[in-house]
Amino acid sequence: MTKVPTASVCIVTYNSAKDIESCIHAVMQQSFPVERIVVIDNASTDGTPERVRRFADNVHFIANEVNNGFAGGQNQAIRQTRSDYVLVLNPDVTLDPDYISEIIKYMEQDPSIGSATGRLVFASNTEVMDSAGLGMKRTRNAFDLGAGEPVSNWNTTQAVFGVSGAAAVYRTAMIHDVEYEGQFFDEHYFAYKEDVDVAWRAQKLGWTSYYVPAASALHHRGWKKGSRSSVPLFVRQHSYQNRFFTLIKNEPIGWHSLAIVPLILAVETVKLAYIALREPGLLHCWPTILRSLPSMLQKRKWTKDRAKQKKR
Repeated sequence: MTKVPTASVCIVTYNSAKDIESCIHAVMQQSFPVERIVVIDNASTDGTPERVRRFADNVHFIANEVNNGFAGGQNQAIRQTRSDYVLVLNPDVTLDPDYISEIIKYMEQDPSIGSATGRLVFASNTEVMDSAGLGMKRTRNAFDLGAGEPVSNWNTTQAVFGVSGAAAVYRTAMIHDVEYEGQFFDEHYFAYKEDVDVAWRAQKLGWTSYYVPAASALHHRGWKKGSRSSVPLFVRQHSYQNRFFTLIKNEPIGWHSLAIVPLILAVETVKLAYIALREPGLLHCWPTILRSLPSMLQKRKWTKDRAKQKKR
């Protein structure tokens, strides 16, 4: 008999009281049977734990006493699962009933597909795309494919650079293949761009990623709706330093570097000048970046060695 694949859902909350109940309800209404729903709360103060505990019969809930970040929280959640697939889900995402079913149906066709995402649209305007996965520019800036475009432009299943951690289905075999010292998401990142790092690392180790529009979800975006000044400094600091972590760990060195590296340096020089004038608080990241350099280089070496090992 053909083995029926299994799936679990992992959600990390932090002051997510206004979203978490509708998120869990949508997971419970999936047409694909969910083996386990895991919610990790990162020391919320807005009543999120009390709301999650209302689902005690259906949710495996862990309340952390400290904020472990998105990366640490998701790693913690993933370790609570034993399924063939894991859906990493933001609490501000509401899934359509066939979201998991459509994605797993597609991924089951090819064992080299390590991750996939559906069509994420803005909850405030369902005719506008939020994300069709991750793309990568020549400047090595990752971006949400399709963001701001009409939904009608994104009706075709296609390979993508990676998937956004907002609603990403990962094959467990891929998670175990690319994790470093038990960490799938690099906990140095805390939050932001950890999904880009995973996508790049997985790609280097031979895994592919797909956008599957048959699967749909609503994304109730938070701070990203506003201007840059509305984004908390804490968030901007992690986003800024994590870009460098991702480049150090993953940017390949070769003849192409003669064109790419000067381009990246030019972009970062302009950005640094802007930061010095307008956002000097981000400069506090540089001691962290420099202290973390040996660790990032070690992780880079691990990925390179792992890729060589897999090719033998």
